[in-house]
Amino acid sequence: MPDLITLLLLIAAAFLAGLIDAIAGGGGLITVPALMAIGLPPQVALGTNKLQASFGSGSAMLHFVRSGTVKLSDCLAGIFWTAVGAGTGVLAIQRLDPAILRQLVPWMLVIIAAYTLLTPKLGTEDIHARIPPRFFYPLFGLAIGFYDGFFGPGTGSFWAMGFVLLLGYSLVRATAHTKVMNFTSNIVALGFFLMAGQVQMLAGLLMGVAQFIGARIGAKLVIKKGAKFIRPVFIIIVLAITAKLIYQNYR
Repeated sequence: MPDLITLLLLIAAAFLAGLIDAIAGGGGLITVPALMAIGLPPQVALGTNKLQASFGSGSAMLHFVRSGTVKLSDCLAGIFWTAVGAGTGVLAIQRLDPAILRQLVPWMLVIIAAYTLLTPKLGTEDIHARIPPRFFYPLFGLAIGFYDGFFGPGTGSFWAMGFVLLLGYSLVRATAHTKVMNFTSNIVALGFFLMAGQVQMLAGLLMGVAQFIGARIGAKLVIKKGAKFIRPVFIIIVLAITAKLIYQNYR
C-alpha cells in the first residue's frame, strides 16, 4: 500500500490529468507513468489507471450531457461498438506484443498535430459529415476501443479528430462526444482488469476523486472558452504524447 506522501502525489497527478483530459485528452500521459513510478507492475498500473480515469471521463461526460452539448441517445451505436472494441483489446493485450502499436502510434499523432496546425479553422464550427454515423461508429468504435483497451495513449485525440474530420463536428461537440466514448472504453477495460485482480483499489479510488474534480473544471472551460481554447491545448497534448512515446520507443 502506498504511503501518505506517495498518495498525495498521485492525487495531484490525477487532478492535473483530469483537467487536461477533459480539454484535449492525454491524461494517461501523466497518470500511467506516475503509477509505474511507485513500483506497480505494468498490468496493475494500467488497471489502476482505468479505475481513476473512469471517474474523470465520467465526470466530464456528465457535465457535457447536463449542459446539452451531447445526447447519450445519439451515441448508442458508438457506445456499443466501443465497448466491444475495448473488451477485445484488453483480452488481446494478455496474448499479443503491443510493440507494433507503440511504433506506429507516435507517427499517427504527428500527422494529427500537423494537420491541425495547417488547418486553422478546423473544428471552429459544425460542417457536413463525410461519412454517415452508421459507418463511422462500427469502424472507429471497434478500432479506437480496441486500442484503448490494448494500449491507450492518445485515445481521446484520435476520437476528437475522427469526430471533426469525418462527422463534421466542432471541436467543442467532438470533445463532448469523445468523453462518452472514453468513459465507455474505460469502464469496460476496468471490468476486465478487476476480474484479473490487476487494480490497486486505494490509490485508484483516491485518484478517481481528484480526476472527477479536475475533469469538471476542464469540461466547464471547454464549454466556456470554445474551439479557440481547445485547439492550442489539443496540439500541445498531442505533441507531448508523441514526444513521450518516441522517447520510450527509441531510448
